[in-house]
Amino acid sequence: MSTRPTTQNPSAPSLLSLWREDVACVFDRDPAAHGSLEVLTTYPGVHAILAHRLAHRMWRRGWRYPARLLAFLSRVWSNVDIHPGARIGRRLFIDHGAAVVIGETAEIGDDVTLYHGVTLGGTTWNTGKRHPTLGNGVLVGAGAKILGPITLGDGVRVGANSVVVKDVPAQRTVVGIPGRIVQTGPRPAEFHGIDLNHHLIPDPVGKAVTCLMERIEQLEARLAIHEGERGAACARCEADDLCNEDSAAARRAG
Repeated sequence: MSTRPTTQNPSAPSLLSLWREDVACVFDRDPAAHGSLEVLTTYPGVHAILAHRLAHRMWRRGWRYPARLLAFLSRVWSNVDIHPGARIGRRLFIDHGAAVVIGETAEIGDDVTLYHGVTLGGTTWNTGKRHPTLGNGVLVGAGAKILGPITLGDGVRVGANSVVVKDVPAQRTVVGIPGRIVQTGPRPAEFHGIDLNHHLIPDPVGKAVTCLMERIEQLEARLAIHEGERGAACARCEADDLCNEDSAAARRAG
C-alpha cells in the first residue's frame, strides 16, 4: 500500500504545471464547471490550492513569515485554511471550499477530493507529526473530521460528517462517529478513475437494526413453537390425571 504523497519526489513538477493540473482536474470532478476563466475566478477551493502551492515553496525555502502571511490572506479570500507546511500532491480538488482546514504536518497524495467542512486536524501539542496522511485517490465527504497522525490508504472514502481517528487500509469506506469500516475491496472504476458516488455507502446502523429484527422474529417463532409443545404436553398431563382419578374412583366404588 503506497500512501506517500508525490510532493516528496525530488523531481517535482514546476509550479506552473501544478497550477494547470489544479485547474484542469476541476472539469473531471465538477459538472458545474464550464470554463477555465470561471474556475479561476469563482472557485475558492482552487484559489486556496494555487496560493498554497506558492506558500509551501516559500515555507520550504525558510521564508516562514511571508508564507504564513500568504496563507492567511488566502484564508480571508477563500475561507480555506491550509497551513503552508502541509504537503499536498497533484490535482487536489476542494469542492465549494468553505471551512476546510488542513494542518501543518498533513500529507495528501494525488487525485484527492475534499468537500466543504473537512478538517485534517491534530490531536497533540507535540511539534512532530500530528496531522493525517491521505493516500492517492482518497475522497472525504462534507463535514468529515480526520484527526491525528493516522494514515488513510489509497482509494479510501470517508462518509459525510464522519470522525476518523484510526488508520484505514486502502480501498475501504468509513462512516460514523467514530469512523467504522463498512465496505472493503475495490469498487468499479468511475469516470477518469475517480469515484464520486460517496453517497452510495452502506448504513451500518440500519443493517444492525435489520439483523436484530430478523433475530427477534426467529426467536419469537421458536418460542411460539416451544409454547405450543408445552401447552400440548400440559393438556396431555391434565387428561392423564383425570383418567387416573376416574380409575381410582371406580376402584373405590367397586
